Order: sequence, then C-alpha cells, then structure tokens
Amino acid sequence: MAIDARKGVAYTRRRAVVPRTDERARRRRTLREDAVNVPNLLTMGRIAAIPVVLWLMTIATPVANFCAMMVYAAAAVTDFIDGWLARRMGLTSLLGQFLDPLADKLIVIASLVLMVDLHHVPSWVVILIATRELSVTALRTIAMSEGVVISASRGGKDKTALQMVAVLTLILHDSYYIEWGFHEGYVNMNTVGLGLLYLSLGFTLVSGGQYVALFVDAIEAKERRIQESEAPGPLLDG
Repeated sequence: MAIDARKGVAYTRRRAVVPRTDERARRRRTLREDAVNVPNLLTMGRIAAIPVVLWLMTIATPVANFCAMMVYAAAAVTDFIDGWLARRMGLTSLLGQFLDPLADKLIVIASLVLMVDLHHVPSWVVILIATRELSVTALRTIAMSEGVVISASRGGKDKTALQMVAVLTLILHDSYYIEWGFHEGYVNMNTVGLGLLYLSLGFTLVSGGQYVALFVDAIEAKERRIQESEAPGPLLDG
C-alpha cells in the first residue's frame, strides 16, 4: 500500500499480470525435434513399408499378394492417422507438410511402376500419374524455397484416397469369390483396380491443374506484398 502525499489518499499498487507462456510452446522446434515426433515417425514408417510391399509383390503368389495388400493397407491407414495426430497434438510442422504428400506419392508410384513390369497396368497411365506427382512435388519445393506453403487441396486428397484403393485391389490381382448383396461370384481384382485407377486419373489431372493455379496465385500474392512493403509512403507538405 502507498499514500498519495498530494491528496492524502491511500491506494494499493497492482502489478500488471503477465500471462506465463510455456517456454517450449514459444520456442521454435528444431528439425531434429520435428523428425522424431509421432506423426512424422508414422509418415516415415509409411516410406519404410515401400520395399516390403514391393518384395512381397515380386513373389507373385496369392498369399504374398494378400500380405502385400495388408502391409499397404496399414501404410494407407497411417496417412489418415498422422495428420489427425499432428493437429490434435499441435505438432504440425514444415517437415510434416513436405513428407506426408511425398510418402503418398512414393508408395503409389513405386507400386505402379512394379505393376507395369508385372504387366498388371498399362505404362501410359503410370507415366501420366508419375508426371503429375513429380510436377506437383517440384512446385511445392519451389514454393517452400520462396517461403510459401501450398497445402493439399480437396481434389488432391480425393485423388490420393482413390489411388490408394485402386492400388490395393491391383496388388491383390487375382480373382476372389465374393458374396456381396446383389452379386455373388468371382471378381477379378485386377479388373476392378484398373477401373478405379482410370477414374483416379481424372482426379489426378484436375487436381494437378489446381495445384498449378494455387502456386501461381501464392507467388503473385507474395510479390504483391513485397512491392507494397517497398513502396514509398505518401509525401506530406510541411
């Protein structure tokens, strides 16, 4: 308590309350810390599963194909879990935004390239898909070097989900007896997978165009901000 000598009034000094912020939350995470968090470890696990899937596919037996499909399905599930965990745990990072779509592209393209060698899919489809995926990755890399992050679009996510299902059925390849509602009999999984792959090709090309448009808009927006910050202020008459 203090006394104002001029007014003879007693008053209490209150200290300003400064909210305490968690030091770890304020501190920028390092690349090493980002690399070992749970969501990014799941993403890297998806990449590590690629050689296992390819090895099983080269055995080319129904049992090996089924095992390859199970490993691929487990990897596909992590694609949904890692993003959910990153948002839930507040662990979204630049590394994760780069690795997550890259892991999807690697496992899809690697599987499809091997299927061309096994004569399960036509080469021209894989060439178009690979060209789109590599082009989008290059655009993202250029954007990141300019300090611009291009997040996955809705069309890109739909394309990825459809490709995942298409590759799953293509990996099974053989015919299986299925009893499902209106249908009962043998279904050739390779035929079903090819139909889904052709459908995903449309999403692939459309979403590729969307990424190009997003890239151009993001770069132009950054250039406008730079020009506005460098523009001289209005002159004042004195």
